[in-house]
Amino acid sequence: MSSNESAAGIAHVYRGTFVHATYHTAVEILEDGLLGVDTEGKIAFIGSGKEVDRLSQKWGFEAFAVTQLGQHEFFMPGMVDTHIHASQYSYAGTALDMPLLQWLNMYTFPVEACYKDLEFARNVYTHIVKRTLRNGTTTACYFATIHTDASLLLGQIANDFGQRALVGKVSKKETLPVVTPRFAPSCSATLLGHLGEIAQNNDLHIQSHISETKEEVNLVKELFPDYDSYTDVYHRHNLLTDKTVMAHGCHLTDGELKLFRETGASIAHCPNSNISLCSGMLDVRRVLNHKVKLGLGTDVAGGYSPSMLDAVRRTLDTSKALTIQDTQYHTLTFEEVFRLATLGGSQALSLDENTGNFEVGKDFDALRVNTDAAGGPIDLINHGEGPKVYVAGKRVVPFVERP
Repeated sequence: MSSNESAAGIAHVYRGTFVHATYHTAVEILEDGLLGVDTEGKIAFIGSGKEVDRLSQKWGFEAFAVTQLGQHEFFMPGMVDTHIHASQYSYAGTALDMPLLQWLNMYTFPVEACYKDLEFARNVYTHIVKRTLRNGTTTACYFATIHTDASLLLGQIANDFGQRALVGKVSKKETLPVVTPRFAPSCSATLLGHLGEIAQNNDLHIQSHISETKEEVNLVKELFPDYDSYTDVYHRHNLLTDKTVMAHGCHLTDGELKLFRETGASIAHCPNSNISLCSGMLDVRRVLNHKVKLGLGTDVAGGYSPSMLDAVRRTLDTSKALTIQDTQYHTLTFEEVFRLATLGGSQALSLDENTGNFEVGKDFDALRVNTDAAGGPIDLINHGEGPKVYVAGKRVVPFVERP
């Protein structure tokens, strides 16, 4: 390929610090990196900033056209919300005064009935897509409602704002269809079988809930007495595949986790909701030790915050709470949780061939973070020769976050 041919393909070149996860390293920091993006939004090359002259000749871009990040700026992958109820956003932060099953009947189902009104749906869905994007969520796996037109509208809104989304029955440019049984207790075996057949015949994504509360687990045993477990209900109806993401999983047995690993199904860890509704505490370390794919979810509105950064914090809090209960517990590190919020989420949704980290050929799906932005939520503190803070073996500038 000649330089002229290459020049036509490069749309943007960035130089600065890139922070991402790889399949082998929880956090990798590329200092003074140089990354080129082609006209289709794909990463064309990644190199060192010191190679700018050589790379500009090879790829046909002008060195003066490179976008230089500031001293306190870096790129990171967009965050992936593997489980969020877009239809529940209107009452997020309220109505957390009862357990899951009662909460659904008292608050969720009455509100979701309102989505037959498309103007109501447009208002809420526009707000949740814009809010999650502002919070750094570039990919979201949305639960909508039973209303087809409103679900299509959610997909259109996500597409219009440029958010990669999985939504119900929608199929648009950046929106993928996902088979969505609410959870086993709300479905008959016949319905689950039909949904499994649809997913299998069309190679579709699947999302649902599993083992969120002990009460729910017991209810499934009563409704499906001929099945070995909650997981077996989904498995025997072809709803446990490598494109399946199941929310919660707080009370899964080792045998059920083995079935998750064997089928390639993943778990969406929703720590805010798990605590807010007193559902349980998922032992993420145990799930990872079983080699089951796992991402993070906000689970609005069981979770009161639509922020994936909050999901990161609550994941660490839950892990530390488990450590309080058992001092021998292997607490999660924030590097590990960073990976779960980015690459882990894309793996959980079977999208990691396209997104999740910075690799040549993947979409340049990224957040440009400025830790010293005027009026921002972070105060940088110059410690001089004081305490040193390290991430993945690299020294970083300490900061204090304002509430």
